[in-house]
Amino acid sequence: MCGIAGIYHFKNNHPVSVGDIEKMISVINYRGPDGEGIYTRGPIGLGHKRLTIIDTSDRANQPMRDSSENFSLCYNGEVYNYLEIAEKLKGIGIDFKTSSDTEVILELLKYKGQEAITSFNGMFSFAFWDNDKEELLLARDRLGIKPLFYKVNDDGIIFASEIKSILALETQQSSINRSLIDSYMSLGYCPSENTLFQGIKKLAPGHTLRIKQGRVEIEQYWDISFNREKDRGEKFYVKKTQELLEDAVKLQLRSDVPLGVFLSGGVDSSAVVAMMDKLGVKDIKTFSVAWDYGKDFDETQYARQIASQFNTDHTEFYMTTKDFINFLPEYIKYMDEPITEAAAISLYYLAIKTREKVTVVLSGEGADEVFGGYSIYKFMNVVAQYKKIPNLLRKGISPIIKTVSNKLGKYIDLSELALEDSYAGVSFYNEDLKQELYSQSFAQEASAHPSFSVIKQYYSKVSGQDEQAKMQYLDLKTWLVDDLLVKADRMSMAASLELRVPFLDHRFLEFSATLPLRYRDKGFCSKYLLKKSLEPYLSKEILYRKKQGFPTPLATMFRSELKDYLIAIIDSDVAHSRGYFNKEAVQKLIADHSSGCADYHKVLWQLLVLELWHREYIDN
Repeated sequence: MCGIAGIYHFKNNHPVSVGDIEKMISVINYRGPDGEGIYTRGPIGLGHKRLTIIDTSDRANQPMRDSSENFSLCYNGEVYNYLEIAEKLKGIGIDFKTSSDTEVILELLKYKGQEAITSFNGMFSFAFWDNDKEELLLARDRLGIKPLFYKVNDDGIIFASEIKSILALETQQSSINRSLIDSYMSLGYCPSENTLFQGIKKLAPGHTLRIKQGRVEIEQYWDISFNREKDRGEKFYVKKTQELLEDAVKLQLRSDVPLGVFLSGGVDSSAVVAMMDKLGVKDIKTFSVAWDYGKDFDETQYARQIASQFNTDHTEFYMTTKDFINFLPEYIKYMDEPITEAAAISLYYLAIKTREKVTVVLSGEGADEVFGGYSIYKFMNVVAQYKKIPNLLRKGISPIIKTVSNKLGKYIDLSELALEDSYAGVSFYNEDLKQELYSQSFAQEASAHPSFSVIKQYYSKVSGQDEQAKMQYLDLKTWLVDDLLVKADRMSMAASLELRVPFLDHRFLEFSATLPLRYRDKGFCSKYLLKKSLEPYLSKEILYRKKQGFPTPLATMFRSELKDYLIAIIDSDVAHSRGYFNKEAVQKLIADHSSGCADYHKVLWQLLVLELWHREYIDN
């Protein structure tokens, strides 16, 4: 796990400055405190910050060059099946000078070119340079677990693991890609390949970017394909799930440094601990975090049950409001873009505590995406069934339902729309409230770039699929990659900790996409197949208890300890001068939330993060 950066002056071929590469990697020291490497050769320059995980010797440092000095690799992440690949390469006469996965990747890319990427099982972003051909290949893993940003400019291309490395070379004030503000307000993050920084893009998951003969070519090498197969029976799917989970965990245990597990006490992280125990791992180290804010924000009793069952070395950490406030400025810096993941802050503190004992940690992240575990999927599936009721009958029923429940009324309204117009992802917000907040001028500006236009590109790729597949595909391409995985990468790397996610082994996704729908949910039981497959290892209390998640007590904090801070930021002259929001509407939002007559903590948090981001990256 590391940080990479690079420059290729393919437009004018002038030499890359070592000083420029130094600037780029110096701002991401935390991603790789164990070593640093720079390679320049004419128009190409590569920089690397190393966190040593596999082959901790200096011989595995990067950027790594082959024996001919013609090929170079600068790489971030892990390819877990490197041992299997290495054996095949040895069989054709390749000798290895290190025991690192980096050298294996380098040699396979030399041997097979871009085709090699489909052999990699892991999380990665890399730059591969062929000096003879003067070709640069950038690649990102299938699901986007590891980040890669780039900017094409007058000289060529700049790329890096984090946006701040690209900004380190900017000589002028950063400009905003205002077309994404509406998407941010709808989703809490910025979806798609663009970023809020004008001209800076993300390489999409499962894609490569090749610069060949002065041309930039972007190509997709992997995508999930939903092909529901003929039902092969519950026993078959349970056994397959067990096999996949065990093998994914087994591969991700490969490390030359100590590792542990983030343990919430929920099904997903408990499953990882159970598999480690089954695989014979001794002295498992587990780490949990909770809020010092009462039982609604504390799942540690369940984490302790798992720790006790598997006799782990267990560490707990309790977050306070003071911790949260103190870290807010750093949170904005580390995330680069505004993302409304308040849980990221507690994740950072947990990562810091974890790093005191281990360098690598496994997590249950991704299981909800693989097995469709979000409750919103159930609601949207109910909406889909409701649509099947004849229109005349619905016209009579709908008004009655709306009088019974505001929440049900919301879903009744959604039933009048196609899924592509009603579901924007797991984290979508109240569109009506957003429109009330906008100033008149910005509302007109935002209407030219509506948030749903950004996500409809993904729906077009799964047209004709069942609604569950459509929702899952959208969330894999947006919510997972642009929110959850950003949180996981930035907060773990800020603590110089490698975070691994066994459930996001691409084989799990490919298997999940073939599952008959009946194995996703049964009655009110979400992730039915996963839970059934874990019955030999975990108690029913753990498996079938109500999902709690890890909420942050923002609603309460914005009425108490964080209230004055919130007002000073979002109700300031500086904030209002940006012209996005109506001053009176923002003040009413604060007043209604403070009085307790409404809960607007989500949108207040959005406004706070957006304003803090402007002050950190745009005003400076």
